[in-house]
Amino acid sequence: MTATLSTDAPAAPKPLSVEPGGIEAIPPGRRHGSPWQLFSTWTAPNLEFATVFVGVIGVAFFGLDFWSAVLAIVVGNALGSVTQGILSTWGPREGLAQLVLSRTAFGLRGNILPAGLNTVMAGLGWFATNSVSGALALTVLTGMPAWLSLVIIVAVQILLSFVGHDLVQWFERYATYVLGAIFLIAVVTIFLHVNVSAPVKGHSFSVAGFTLTAAAAFGYAAGWNPYASDYSRYLPKDASRRAIAWAAGLGDFISCTVLMAAGAAVALLPSFSAADPTAGFVAPMPIVIRDLTLVAIAIGAIAANALNIYSGAMSFLAAGVKLNFRLRRAIVALGFGVLGFAIALAAILNAQFGEWYENFLLVIAYWIAPWLGIVFVDRLLRRGTSIAELVPDSARYRNAAGIISMVVAGVISVWLFSNQSFYAGLVVKAAPAIGDLTPVVGFALAALLYWGLFRMLRPALGGPLENEPDVVVGVDAADDVA
Repeated sequence: MTATLSTDAPAAPKPLSVEPGGIEAIPPGRRHGSPWQLFSTWTAPNLEFATVFVGVIGVAFFGLDFWSAVLAIVVGNALGSVTQGILSTWGPREGLAQLVLSRTAFGLRGNILPAGLNTVMAGLGWFATNSVSGALALTVLTGMPAWLSLVIIVAVQILLSFVGHDLVQWFERYATYVLGAIFLIAVVTIFLHVNVSAPVKGHSFSVAGFTLTAAAAFGYAAGWNPYASDYSRYLPKDASRRAIAWAAGLGDFISCTVLMAAGAAVALLPSFSAADPTAGFVAPMPIVIRDLTLVAIAIGAIAANALNIYSGAMSFLAAGVKLNFRLRRAIVALGFGVLGFAIALAAILNAQFGEWYENFLLVIAYWIAPWLGIVFVDRLLRRGTSIAELVPDSARYRNAAGIISMVVAGVISVWLFSNQSFYAGLVVKAAPAIGDLTPVVGFALAALLYWGLFRMLRPALGGPLENEPDVVVGVDAADDVA
């Protein structure tokens, strides 16, 4: 190991310096920040139209009335935000990224599955989704071609994620102030134009609509879960876990719920069209508020994707990919930005954003729910033990319980309960009124399977937690050049 792991390195943020290294543990000397910075970290990336559109889906696609949609949104967001808060508390103990911590539940090789899924979903899927959202807003605002708007949005996103953690945190903090003020005005304007209590023909409560909307909201809010400790790992080891949990959880919940509720409201307008949702969202607004909101939507997409590319690169490295150069994380982020641009451009040209986005949110929920069940049970079963000897690449640690549980729970829950436009599960075909229970079944089944398999297979446990070193060494495929 080199001197970058020494504890006497300066503990101060450097927003304009490219973050070196990859996923190696952050030593005490490089820790900085306060728990409540996580409130803005998880508020700013939700202040975008992709969040609003989840509420639109509940009303325009699933046929719910406003209050039923809001209740489903609150349930889905609450579940995804509670888990966000809990996972965020795990970062400061070892200073490790979320998908590195996942190695204890899956083993080094088994962790390739969740790390690979998050790489694709974060670095490519979410990146493309939010880039489209931001580009369409910029196009409505300026009249420039959508492809040119996309180029501008993507270029800024790549720059932020390439530089790294401190610049991303700085951007999210100030974006929260600006975007929060603009979206607050926009949301108030929407509610002044919509009578949310008036009955609307064709919109009412249904179990199917409720569970589908709740699953979509959960998929959005919990979509940040695999990133959680990526942004808390720089906090001091003795940072308040309670403050971390509240800051991360509330940042996620409040921003998601307010904007999704606005989306549910605007979808009730007779003039609203799901074919052009961005224009429909700003249509009731005065010109000045309209233009400011479009700017905010574009900036919000950048705020979201700065995290998506950054954590997508982290997940790629957490899968054990060996890249022997100092700026490996930054260069991987650049690569994902280029690939994500191509996918986003294809989505714009295809003009099927609404249906694609609905399916994407549900797929996110399908894989994250079983993963959550496994990592939570694993953490519970390992309480009081160290993980320092289990997560390094050289440990060659194995834990078949995680991969078996995730595959079995994922396959069974999707096979029986999935409710997608391209696939409906056996139970859904027999009883379509239930909507989509895949995330609930996937979480519970994975947790139960892992508990039983852990007891049966008895994977290795670490030593006492009090003996865990300040710096976990060897957690990177190339940390000798960090």
